[in-house]
Amino acid sequence: MRTPYPGYDVLAKWDSQSFNEATREVLAARLAEPPPFRFFEAGDAKLLQAVVDRLLPQPDRTEPIPVALWIDRYLFEGQDQGYRDARLPPREQAWRGGLAGIAAEAERRFKTPFAELEPERQDEVLRAVQRGDTAADAWGDLDPKRFFVDDLLTLAAQLYYTHPDAWSEIGFGGPASPRGYVRMGFGERDPWEARSQR
Repeated sequence: MRTPYPGYDVLAKWDSQSFNEATREVLAARLAEPPPFRFFEAGDAKLLQAVVDRLLPQPDRTEPIPVALWIDRYLFEGQDQGYRDARLPPREQAWRGGLAGIAAEAERRFKTPFAELEPERQDEVLRAVQRGDTAADAWGDLDPKRFFVDDLLTLAAQLYYTHPDAWSEIGFGGPASPRGYVRMGFGERDPWEARSQR
């Protein structure tokens, strides 16, 4: 894993004053085995996993962060951020339509299911969706560019960076509570924070 914080492991603080019981409970839940796919059927689950693997590749991890399963759980449990872009359909509908659009675009371009394409061709499909360079009829009223940025990419990245492995990768020390931060000036670092090797 390319990181400016080699060897840093935020979980080494587990029993320190950096983490309280509430933090440990949240992290334990994030480290637990996620449930299987429940919102998406098998075909869409396979497609979602393939898409996430291209957006957030994790070739160096022996245990990849289970982003696709977390997206599925997010949708299955009806979690919400309390707002929605009025130009997008309800979240569950947008995700089903968005995956159907990606699948249709792969078939249109390469006559092959997205999950079976070579990585370079998968990237080509995703870049086309990101640009909105897609067959409009496959997307209906759903704007592919807006789905890609506002739903797919945003939620995948948000969920990825809730995992302690991602925290270690970016040198994040966890929540400010209960320890708090003392050195608040630009470029200042508390002694218990990760030190960049760059």
